Amino acid sequence: MPKAADTARQIAEDVRAGRRTARAVVDEALARIAAEDGRIGAFQLVDAEGARRAADELDARADKSGLALAGVPVAIKDNFDVAGFPTRHGSAATSDQPASADDGLVRTLRVAGAVVVGKTRLPELAIWGFTESLAHGGTRNPRDPDRNAGGSTGGGAAAVAAGMVPLALGSDGGGSLRIPSANCGVVGFKTARGMLPLPAGAEDHWYGCSVTGPIAADVADTVLATDVLVGSDTWRTTTVDGPLRVAVSLRSPSPIGGPGPVARAATEAAAERAAAGGHRITRSNPPYPLLLANMWVACWHAGIAEEVENAGLDVAKLEPRTRKMVAMGRRLRAKGKPTGADAEAWRRKASAWFEKYDVMISPVIARPARPFGHSARIGYWTGYLEGARDTPFTQAWNLNGFPALSLPFGGTADRPGAVQLVAPPGREAAIFRLAEQLS
Repeated sequence: MPKAADTARQIAEDVRAGRRTARAVVDEALARIAAEDGRIGAFQLVDAEGARRAADELDARADKSGLALAGVPVAIKDNFDVAGFPTRHGSAATSDQPASADDGLVRTLRVAGAVVVGKTRLPELAIWGFTESLAHGGTRNPRDPDRNAGGSTGGGAAAVAAGMVPLALGSDGGGSLRIPSANCGVVGFKTARGMLPLPAGAEDHWYGCSVTGPIAADVADTVLATDVLVGSDTWRTTTVDGPLRVAVSLRSPSPIGGPGPVARAATEAAAERAAAGGHRITRSNPPYPLLLANMWVACWHAGIAEEVENAGLDVAKLEPRTRKMVAMGRRLRAKGKPTGADAEAWRRKASAWFEKYDVMISPVIARPARPFGHSARIGYWTGYLEGARDTPFTQAWNLNGFPALSLPFGGTADRPGAVQLVAPPGREAAIFRLAEQLS
């Protein structure tokens, strides 16, 4: 592994205090990208000229003391608009015309002093738990370059894990922040539904499953980035006192997706550390609906079909597996599905279960991502079954809109372990407190 970049907190503190210039920080980040990304493939594009220009403009400002992310290089997933560059969504079917303006969250990062250095890769339309795009290439895991980084925010997770940037912005409709973060050994936070705006200001994506959030190298940077994106200092200043009621579950919502040895060991070790920290540990499984996977898949398929229709994409230019999903989603939409009733019923059941617990620890992924290149041309059914086997622990919390965090824990340098911390909306502080204590 290359030397990690400084934390976002340290960079911003140094730039605010005048110990470093934003230009020097950005030049260092661009040098790391130039040295590392040829073998990793995290970036769809790098805007070296624009990043240097933005850094110089920041250095000339007299008000840097109020900028939470002063001079911090950030990477943006290529399903968010960045002015002057196309937004390709990992697809040949999308336009190659440059966006006329930044996405709202990109503007928020810039206002806080962050410097956008480039856009990161994803699978077509952010569909999969791996990052392989026929049109735009795939992303390797910096921890083990023979494997894929995971997805769909694979480029962002790899960029942070490789030390190219300290922060990345991504999205999560079924695990897309948490899955690659678990594979790459970084922190990925899926915010609660409605906490942050969706790309392009969409009111909904994948029938309520999709949200946006940050990836960072550690918990404190994740908290900082979340506060900046929300426009608050809530989680940097909120404390949760006393022992937490922690549920620990190894149960998979998928009948073919039980946790592998690394996932099981990480979860058990995290439970032991939480107990040693004074928290009250209970072995308890969430009341997952029997057909939970089918409920999420209906939102996934119908959401993809809706996105293709709303964007006016040429279906013939989509990957074959995506075309199949569009056809399946159109059939669901023609039948008036999904209605949202299943998701709301699961949300109520989960909320009732969490009345006894402050936070839950579970695996994030059952098994590591497949070898790099494996998933580039696999068909829909192979991808679906492999996902059900490898990454079954994340989708439940998209369906009901609960916040969830992927935390590196255990494992080895080339096969990092990870645990998922989940709580109901409004209890993010409990997630962050436990994550910091487990780190």
